[in-house]
Amino acid sequence: MCGIVGYVGGKQAYPIVVKGLKRLEYRGYDSSGVCIGNREGNTVLKEKGKVSDLEAYAAQKDTSGSIAIGHTRWATHGVPNQINAHPHVSGDGKLSLIHNGIIENYDSIKKALINKGHTFQSDTDTEVLVHLIEEIKNHEQVSLFESVRLALNEVVGAYAIIVMEQGVNNEFIAARKGSPLVIGIGEGEYFVASDASPIVEYTRDVVYLEDGEIALINKDADLEIRTIANVSKTPYIQELELSLEAIEKGGFSSFMLKEIFEQPKSIIDTLRGRINPKTKEITLGGILDYEQKIMDADRIIIVACGTSWHAGLIGEYLFEDLARISVEVEYASEFRYRNPIINKNDVVLAISQSGETADSLAALELAKEKGATLLGICNVVGSSIPRLTHAGSYTHAGPEIGVASTKAFTTQIVVLTLMAVKMAYKKGAITLKKHNDIVNELELIPEKIEKILKKNDQIEKIAEKFKDATNFLYLGRGYNFPVALEGALKLKEISYIHAEGYPAAEMKHGPIALIDEDMPIVVIATKKGNYDKVVSNIQEVKARGGRLIAIVTEGDKTVKELADFCIEVPDSFDGLSPLLTNIPLQLLSYHIALMRGCNVDMPRNLAKSVTVE
Repeated sequence: MCGIVGYVGGKQAYPIVVKGLKRLEYRGYDSSGVCIGNREGNTVLKEKGKVSDLEAYAAQKDTSGSIAIGHTRWATHGVPNQINAHPHVSGDGKLSLIHNGIIENYDSIKKALINKGHTFQSDTDTEVLVHLIEEIKNHEQVSLFESVRLALNEVVGAYAIIVMEQGVNNEFIAARKGSPLVIGIGEGEYFVASDASPIVEYTRDVVYLEDGEIALINKDADLEIRTIANVSKTPYIQELELSLEAIEKGGFSSFMLKEIFEQPKSIIDTLRGRINPKTKEITLGGILDYEQKIMDADRIIIVACGTSWHAGLIGEYLFEDLARISVEVEYASEFRYRNPIINKNDVVLAISQSGETADSLAALELAKEKGATLLGICNVVGSSIPRLTHAGSYTHAGPEIGVASTKAFTTQIVVLTLMAVKMAYKKGAITLKKHNDIVNELELIPEKIEKILKKNDQIEKIAEKFKDATNFLYLGRGYNFPVALEGALKLKEISYIHAEGYPAAEMKHGPIALIDEDMPIVVIATKKGNYDKVVSNIQEVKARGGRLIAIVTEGDKTVKELADFCIEVPDSFDGLSPLLTNIPLQLLSYHIALMRGCNVDMPRNLAKSVTVE
């Protein structure tokens, strides 16, 4: 959840670390802080709020030094304030630690340390960990590396940490379990971060730490990695594929708007190399060896959270409609705790933008114990889900910085479509003609999205009419019911307006009681699917004075006569329509949020990658 950065080398560390924190701010922005080491000792600076608030606080302070660690926080234990901000220091002031994750048994450790004379300044679990390391170091008279290793054998939970010691200005210790950590290797310098975005500017050589690994990072020596069981590991150095341009706004006012407009390109990138231009054959190299297992599966269980869960629902429709494979879609957070039935003939498919979602990882671990085949659909190369699963596919959406997911969602649907169509044809559930028709339509989707994006000004004018609403209702049927859920989620996430997504037919079973002249209703009413039924639902809304925003197929006349506002989208195969109908809803939420003065990239209380339960 939080973002962490570390630097040790020959340069001034503070500017590098602060720039890195800004790139990681999407992971949390409740507070931030740094610890800088120099000949005078360690200087800890921290402040409530965003990284810019930290910069203002540190403006008149001494920030010199060639080693530093930094942290931007999404609060779990303890309210967002300066005291609870990281880094946290040991009782003797010699150790400083930053942490992403949760120490689940912190309370029992804290009580034991209090009995030994330790006192605590904050309400965080992180301060308990640095005190534990201090206690072990002083009691056992061992090195910092060894004291960290021993301490991590005592903690339960998830962590990515960096620890530095006062007076030791050439090295620090990093470790991970359940939270991501990547080490960048330069010439006489090292970089550490939650993801590669703070590193790509300086080096392309990186090592991704695995769960249970600890790294001794010394600017004057080769990288040393050991496990918490004290087994030496050889660092596996990879070359970053990430570009610096991909993590900049590129002239857009926000990352979210940039990422909405990147969707045509992201879909092209996701399709690239996966469709034979002549035969239209689909090749998904990541699942090639597991295609038969997928086709023979008793069922596919899709586990996901948030927007990825909505993509999973669309995947359910696709696999059942086309491939005739039974699918269940589960919230990962609930799945693992309800003692689910998982068999060896089940395929468990995790969908996650980051590949680090704690609940999804825990669900996969449970499925692994039961002998199920594990698949993943992720965007971030080298993340934890791809490493845990047997096979899977990357979305290739490019870095998604905005907290509210946009292009990741559309590319997840694209990958699910490719999987479903491939399996359907191999099983004989669809004809070659239908297979090719869908593939041809899929290749046209980027062009059709470009057409919708040109309606941005029209959607902005509609947003102006509804920016002061306090509630929204989103309705859809069939493939577009999950789009209604996603549209409502986007509005909630970034504009803080209460919104609900419902199957259109379910409206009369309760939500219709809410409808009056002050209730905006967004209805997805494309001509494919249950069009006539949706028109009937629209008439029910109009009869009760509801204000209607309709997403319709180009050329529609029936709904236009009923709706207050219409946004047209190009026609398409029913199963691909979510790729189109979702775009106006993203833009509608975006403009409403801006008009309400909300920060669309960093909505309150949220973070991009949820690496805690």
